[in-house]
Amino acid sequence: MDIFSVEQKERVGREEAAARLRRLADMLARHNDVEFERGGLRFNVHVPDEVNLKIELELESDESELEIELTW
Repeated sequence: MDIFSVEQKERVGREEAAARLRRLADMLARHNDVEFERGGLRFNVHVPDEVNLKIELELESDESELEIELTW
């Protein structure tokens, strides 16, 4: 059972997607926490020094998907 779960999907420009990934990468590199803000609430999630990284790429004729997953 999930203690907490948030999923958000939206269409943004490629540059905005890259900026958001950079902010997340910066948080991971500089701190032990990542911060999320949703609905006026701010959440800090502790990330340990070692994580499992999964990168998945799916190419189809009408749509492609790049999935990046961190677990610990």
